[in-house]
Amino acid sequence: MTENTSTSKINSFQREKNRDEMRKQIVSFALMIFFTLIAFFAVGMGINSMFVIPLILILAIVQVGFQFYYFMHLKDKGHEFPALLIFGGIWVTFLVGVTFATIIWW
Repeated sequence: MTENTSTSKINSFQREKNRDEMRKQIVSFALMIFFTLIAFFAVGMGINSMFVIPLILILAIVQVGFQFYYFMHLKDKGHEFPALLIFGGIWVTFLVGVTFATIIWW
């Protein structure tokens, strides 16, 4: 009898945890759709490109962060090595971009 109660509590806890995780993913997805709509409207309304280009880049960086954090499960335990590889790749990409920008402008 005690074993069934314990298992029931564990199942209840896991269901609640899964529900919270799904809620966070849905909110994240909705925010990404909202950011995409902001970018489309900013371009479609003919706003000055000096404002639109940085806005789109910032929204894109935020969306990539959401993708990595929620949909690639980098927040979960046990994903430290894949996270290290992904962030290492981002760092190398940044360094290559800075290098090429320096070479071109110099």
